[in-house]
Amino acid sequence: MTARVLVVDDQAVVRDGLVLLLGLLPDIEVVGSASDGEAALRLVADERPDVVLMDLRMPRMDGVEATRRIRAEFPDTQVVVLTTYTDDESVFAALRAGARGFLTKSADAEEIARAVTTVMNGDAQLDPGVQRRLLNTVTGAGGDTGTAPPGETPGPAAAPAHRSRFSPRHARETTRAGRRPGAGTPPDAGTSPDAGTPPDGLTPREAEVLRLIARGLSNAEIAAGLFISEATVKTHINNLFAKVRVRDRAQAVAYAYRTGLADPREG
Repeated sequence: MTARVLVVDDQAVVRDGLVLLLGLLPDIEVVGSASDGEAALRLVADERPDVVLMDLRMPRMDGVEATRRIRAEFPDTQVVVLTTYTDDESVFAALRAGARGFLTKSADAEEIARAVTTVMNGDAQLDPGVQRRLLNTVTGAGGDTGTAPPGETPGPAAAPAHRSRFSPRHARETTRAGRRPGAGTPPDAGTSPDAGTPPDGLTPREAEVLRLIARGLSNAEIAAGLFISEATVKTHINNLFAKVRVRDRAQAVAYAYRTGLADPREG
């Protein structure tokens, strides 16, 4: 299925570069570009794209307000924020406005394409560095990361979060590292990341999948790392979402950090 994408950025060189880059990717059709939120709203009304790649800081109407309007008026269109700003105020504002993805402009073509596909499928995707900052704030583990709670004035914008370097091999190594030596557990049996029973009725395998989600792995990477199919991964995710009462990956990751199933220092 081809994703119809609208690019919104006030810098012409960035906007044109994204249009060119996306035009080279399979299964993505760029239906237009806009330099501010007002123009983006008009184009969304005319073109009805599947996904909008949205900058945040723009004249006339910024990305947060444009995202809020798009999600309210065109609920079938998803928004992925693509920006240089990763301070907490920007992240929380964009997510509250309805963005389903948040990437930095250091993201490569593969990451952007994956985010587009992910949000079209109803899931959320956050840059791993942004995800950690968000969770540090939620769990109160910000330390010296420079995070500030929502509503407070943050310091200077943080440097762009680093890109995901995860691979199926990394997933396998992560999985093996989480098992007790000598357990001899077959790939599909799973073990809890801790010695105790996972909370809220999660099975050991569901806890393992949740921990890998918190590490920033996609469904395909989790499947490769655990030697199971993507369909099985999706089943585990649907089950664990229902058990812990979360709606998307971002909430699931917050739950994983809050309950200790994932370690904020990993990644």
